Amino acid sequence: MGITTINGVPAHVLFIHAVVVLVPLSSVCLVACALFPFVMRRFGVVLPLLTAVTLVSVPFTTSAGEWLEQRVAPTDLVNRHTGLGDELLPWVVCLFVLSVPLWWIYSRPSGTSAVESPVGASRFRGARFDTPRSNALLLRLGGGGAGAAAVPTPVRVAAVVLTAVVAAGAIVQVYRIGDSGAKAAWQGRTMGVVDHRIAATHSPAGPADLRGPAAVGGLRSYG
Repeated sequence: MGITTINGVPAHVLFIHAVVVLVPLSSVCLVACALFPFVMRRFGVVLPLLTAVTLVSVPFTTSAGEWLEQRVAPTDLVNRHTGLGDELLPWVVCLFVLSVPLWWIYSRPSGTSAVESPVGASRFRGARFDTPRSNALLLRLGGGGAGAAAVPTPVRVAAVVLTAVVAAGAIVQVYRIGDSGAKAAWQGRTMGVVDHRIAATHSPAGPADLRGPAAVGGLRSYG
């Protein structure tokens, strides 16, 4: 049993904010690093560390959610929300599993830069490096640099495809969980307030009824 409450507030409603931020952030960073090796080298070990933190946050959130589930009325919406929450962990595990070899392959040292390699040479053939600044810029855009690994094209393509699929799946799953959670928390409660306001608006006395004690009491009952 993990943390269940924080200052009297269910921990799940607080932890979920970390998941909503960390999962999309890790997904976008993972795809960016797969697309651009120089971005991966800038991130370095931060990428696997980020996905590791994201991975740890998910069980904490789902555990707190299971505690909260036992203390709310059981409904189909609540059951759907908890079911979708349990399906997020495999996606986040894949984010972490992909980030480790991506960091290792893209960041390993090599004595060949992108311009010196056959692929880099064909890419920059005919280009003039008039200044050290332009030379450094072209090296970075080409994914190379002194001491950087020349990542084979098939490896990069496979990395981009895999990371894109997993990132998209993780982000979509977070959206589905958030949508179902919002419906489980608010559906039925807000509709009662809306129905009350519509009924008061069409009453013989008109919209002024909304300012009466009965209307105020009705609104408070849904607060």
